[in-house]
Amino acid sequence: MAGRARIWVAAGLVVAAAGGAALALAGAAALGAFSTSTTTVREVQPLASPATAAAFRPGKSLSINEIYRRAAPGVVQVTATQIVRRQSIDPFFGLPVPQNQSQQALGSGFVIDKAGHIVTNYHVVQGARSVSVSFSNNESMKARIVGSDPSTDVAVLQVDVHSQALTPLPLGNSDDVHVGDSVVAIGNPLGLDRTVTSGIVSALQRVIAAPGGQYSIDHVIQTDAALNHGNSGGPLLNADGEVIGVNSQIQSDTGSNVGLGFAIPIDTVKTVAAQIVKTGHAEHAFLGIRVQAVTPQIARLFRLPASHGLLVASVEPGSAAAKAGLHGGSQQVTVSGETYPLGGDLIVAADGVQLSSLDQLRDAISRKHPGDTISLEVWRGSSRQTLDVKLGRQPSP
Repeated sequence: MAGRARIWVAAGLVVAAAGGAALALAGAAALGAFSTSTTTVREVQPLASPATAAAFRPGKSLSINEIYRRAAPGVVQVTATQIVRRQSIDPFFGLPVPQNQSQQALGSGFVIDKAGHIVTNYHVVQGARSVSVSFSNNESMKARIVGSDPSTDVAVLQVDVHSQALTPLPLGNSDDVHVGDSVVAIGNPLGLDRTVTSGIVSALQRVIAAPGGQYSIDHVIQTDAALNHGNSGGPLLNADGEVIGVNSQIQSDTGSNVGLGFAIPIDTVKTVAAQIVKTGHAEHAFLGIRVQAVTPQIARLFRLPASHGLLVASVEPGSAAAKAGLHGGSQQVTVSGETYPLGGDLIVAADGVQLSSLDQLRDAISRKHPGDTISLEVWRGSSRQTLDVKLGRQPSP
């Protein structure tokens, strides 16, 4: 793997980034994480903000110190304890002896309401036997896992504490985020309680792989604010102190921060968290195909009936696409290093919207619920037809 960038998840695990456009299509999807072994460091309370504190950006925006002072009480440290089975060697007989050992992972989270609900990453609490959180007063308490959604890397915890002791963070709108916007990240990198870093939004519309790599998360925010192991699950805030994303991954050759961090957009998190709080789990619509987008040049080369659209590479057995009769490709042709499936359906529109990219179809599906119908315009050979597909439920990773 030398020389290649790797995606390091918050729990210190490595996951493969989503590659290419041929992916199983679901309503929502996700990737990585940042946690590590627990280190206890007492928080140093910030000094009073000086009258000359530099503004985060000109205008009505808050200074970094003001954002920190408002948000830090609502940011928690999450400690997840797992029981792992390992083998040791019997010193007398030299035989392997299985043993259960306790292992802790560290992450971050933030309060979203006065009922004690806390948002963090799924990978932070994945497989946890018990979870505890600590607030800015260093008081640690047990937390209950309300539910989690591996496909978006979101989990919701709940603590039993008086509402007056909670500081919910205001949630923003990730659709209002622009490249170049100033941002602040608060979390517990390397066990250092409530550390603040700042930077800008360096890119938008990134796609990262969810834990397990089966699904992907769309519309991810890229930032150069420093993120390290332990930042996973913590908030990414805008210059008005609103949460616009949940810090989830970094991309690095070494596993340390190189200015490439990724946050799950808060609009996705709000939708998923609301479902989890209500029902204990989240559901996503699922089509069940792998596709490859075509360009006008490729369309001319292969003499396709349309200059845009998505070539169906394969159809998952038993999926909504299979039940609707969608056809996958029967052969593959490689052009300039890119492989295109031929002989199957060409999807050119979804619910009346012309398709030229995989993201457009993902967005159309993400607005649906299991059991909803999506209308697909499809070319099959020289015949154009409309298929009304009843969407299924995304399988667990």
